[in-house]
Amino acid sequence: MTARRPEVVAFDVNETLLDLAPVRAALVELGQPADLLSTVFARTLLTGSAGTVTGTWCRFREAFDAALAQVSDLGEADRSRVAEAFFELAPHPDVEPALRRLVEAGVRVVTLSHGSPGVAEAGLERGGVAPLVERSLSSEVIRAWKPAREVYLWAAGVCGVAPERTALVAAHGWDVHGALRAGLTAAWFPRSERVYPGVFDPSALVAGDLAGAVDGLLALPAA
Repeated sequence: MTARRPEVVAFDVNETLLDLAPVRAALVELGQPADLLSTVFARTLLTGSAGTVTGTWCRFREAFDAALAQVSDLGEADRSRVAEAFFELAPHPDVEPALRRLVEAGVRVVTLSHGSPGVAEAGLERGGVAPLVERSLSSEVIRAWKPAREVYLWAAGVCGVAPERTALVAAHGWDVHGALRAGLTAAWFPRSERVYPGVFDPSALVAGDLAGAVDGLLALPAA
């Protein structure tokens, strides 16, 4: 089926829209190496996805704490201090123009995360882009983690739009793959990942940056 121009574009939050620099800084302040964040973040996603696949569930905050405990010697109070830094995130510089371009084109914008409720909202407010976002969705509501199919279908349903007229934009190949397998359109662009994984769904729109991902979605046929 040929992809069509979306009525709603859902954006992943962590890394895709919001810069994780404050979390990295919190780790460094506690004597941890700056590159520990990528390890902890990846293990957090593994923990949450494993829970979804096996029929158990935990919140992002709990998975992050468990991951940090596995790879560092930080105590509970220090781990909590690092986790609180998620509420200090701000958008990357390219986010505001990308969201504005969609809104001015008549496309609705939402965020879709399995992260803690309030993180996306706080970051969007800090960056002054909250008025461009219709709503922020956390799949904690349905106790599932992306890339589970039900997360993307739930988001489309909440927005009142068919999956094929909903798109996801993410800087994570696994997230884009999950959205595509659920019947959405999806676009990938690089931040921490250099390339879109060749083992994932090839129908992804692959762009060189966030602006390119938005342009690619807007260039799709309307009908």
